[in-house]
Amino acid sequence: MTTKLLMAVLIAGGTMAAGAAQAEGPGQRPDFGTLDADGDGALTPQELAAHHADRFAANDTNGDGGLSLEELTTAAVEKAAERAANILERRDENGDGLLQQAELGRRGGDGIERMFELVDADGDGAISVEEFDAMKAHRGRGHGRRGRG
Repeated sequence: MTTKLLMAVLIAGGTMAAGAAQAEGPGQRPDFGTLDADGDGALTPQELAAHHADRFAANDTNGDGGLSLEELTTAAVEKAAERAANILERRDENGDGLLQQAELGRRGGDGIERMFELVDADGDGAISVEEFDAMKAHRGRGHGRRGRG
């Protein structure tokens, strides 16, 4: 029973995360010490539920017990802005505060070439409709977050 409750809390928390404020900062996941509210070295379902309730309450800016479209949008915009700032910080190689196309292309190798290696199943140097559809189907099978590969 405890395992089922813990899993339910974790799943519910993951679902709420898209709209919940993060007291530990946008884009950051809480560390063990943050979740272990009583500091006993163990996480309980109650501690996880309390953490998620706190995150929910932080987004429920009008205190009505529900997250409106406006509250969800505000949280999403804040999270997107934090992600964009992180991308700029990591990728802006020349420090000009802008991302040039060349800076975006350098992510562990050329992304287009890697895509072709993965998707061009017959190795003919082109992606057919069938290969493209196979890639889309593969990405939709839960690979990555929320089905995005």
